[in-house]
Amino acid sequence: MRIKFLFLFAMIFSTALFGQKKAVLDEIIAVIGDEIVSKSELESQFSSMVAQGMEVTDQSRCQIFEDLLFAKMLLNHAKLDSIEVSENQVEAEMDRRLRYFIGQMGSEQALVAYYKKPLSKIKDELRASMREQMLVQGMRSEISSGIKATPAEVEEYFNKIPEDSLPLIDAEVEVAHIVVHAPPSKAAVKKVKERLREFKKRVSEGERFSTLAVLYSEDPGSAEKGGEIGFVGKAEVAPEFGAAAFQLKPGQVSPIVKTDFGYHIIQMIERRGTKANVRHILLKPKLDQTALLKAKQELDSIANLIQTDSLSFEEAASKFSDEEESKKNGGIMVNPYNSSSMTPMDQLDPSMFFVIDQLEEGEISQPVELQDPRGKPGYHLIRLNKRTKPHRANLEQDYQKVKQAALAEKEQKVLQEWMAKAVENTYFSLDDKYAEGCEFMQPWLANEK
Repeated sequence: MRIKFLFLFAMIFSTALFGQKKAVLDEIIAVIGDEIVSKSELESQFSSMVAQGMEVTDQSRCQIFEDLLFAKMLLNHAKLDSIEVSENQVEAEMDRRLRYFIGQMGSEQALVAYYKKPLSKIKDELRASMREQMLVQGMRSEISSGIKATPAEVEEYFNKIPEDSLPLIDAEVEVAHIVVHAPPSKAAVKKVKERLREFKKRVSEGERFSTLAVLYSEDPGSAEKGGEIGFVGKAEVAPEFGAAAFQLKPGQVSPIVKTDFGYHIIQMIERRGTKANVRHILLKPKLDQTALLKAKQELDSIANLIQTDSLSFEEAASKFSDEEESKKNGGIMVNPYNSSSMTPMDQLDPSMFFVIDQLEEGEISQPVELQDPRGKPGYHLIRLNKRTKPHRANLEQDYQKVKQAALAEKEQKVLQEWMAKAVENTYFSLDDKYAEGCEFMQPWLANEK
């Protein structure tokens, strides 16, 4: 039995955003318990499969259809079993993965420009799919909890793979970095605050907030819409932004609010329960070369401490790095796709790629000027911990990958047994025309209720 989930984030990302570009006449093509599979889901995932250059066969739609049936079965039981995923968990996971895509695109502005949608709209279109994915994964984890793969089982699994079938592993790297952001000068911050106070005064004197946002806001995703970000929950925006926005009454303008993105003034448009629709104007203090030089000098001092063995790289990252996500684990960057410390070279930010490509294992770069995914300028000290060359999979270099595959095989067997019982005991019906000619792994049609 093949239980292959297409609810991976990359698929969700492209399906949710690209799939909406073409209107699909929707209809329900399957019902599983309280869940449905729609024609648009099937067609959007098929279009995404084609767009990603995946091999398409006569059975491709059937495979996607069955993947959806599997996922909906798990989703139905996740809700029956009260698997919980909080709004904060959804937002945190979505933000984590979006930061990765922003890093790949180069900046938040590049991501927004590519999809031609503000970041809030991108989040809105991903939120429901992300929640479903996390519920499905939660149910899957509950079913397979306690399953482990011993070293002997990992070796046995690997030895069963024919030599000519061993997968090719791309070049990967484990990278650690220490980040020092370049803070704007007091004069630059003062100038931004004065402009925002001026905008707030002009609104109080009768000018339209939306007009000022179009003309002056530095948030490209919302500026063209008069600063409007759409209905969001308090947990869906930066904490400082949410705290200020949700205190406002319709038409009221907030004091100046500082977030990681810059400085804002916010106007409440409408409040509906726990959601609010607001406008904002974002201004970012202009960075001068003095601030960049100061950041470089600070990182030079940190590098000197490391080079003289006064401090290890890990200790320096924990103590001095401005990036919260990596400083807690010695500066090591984590691959958001699989939470591994190893990242394929072609998934690195291009500017970082060229630095790492010149390093030997264990070597530390000179301080390099780079922007983080949120557009914050600063300097990075980069250490290449480990590099693998493209190669056929082997136990010595790829033990963790082989272990994951062996564990997945054991989980598949347990999931297979669970799914067989679920198919027998759960109400479902299929539209026969979408199942015609399909070679399903489960006897869906025979057990249809």
